[in-house]
Amino acid sequence: MTESTPPATSTTSPASPVTSTTSPADLSVSVNGERRSVAAGTTLDALVAGLTSAHSGVAAAVNEAVVPRGRWAATALAGGDRVEVLTAVQGG
Repeated sequence: MTESTPPATSTTSPASPVTSTTSPADLSVSVNGERRSVAAGTTLDALVAGLTSAHSGVAAAVNEAVVPRGRWAATALAGGDRVEVLTAVQGG
């Protein structure tokens, strides 16, 4: 009797925003303190849209400099950038 070996499985879900493998066109950036791989040419507005569906109450900074919402589409991310995305919450 022979034992069968279970198929190999990946530890990273295909839908995971953090990938363990990168292509030569991928960049490593820090988003809210967590390393992520993004495609070269990714803009701040695309990154924010992937993180939250909120249309207001969102602020973003790249390398500790706040970026006005009107400039998000023109702000391309570079390897090593540190991005912070904050969403206002209501409560008391």
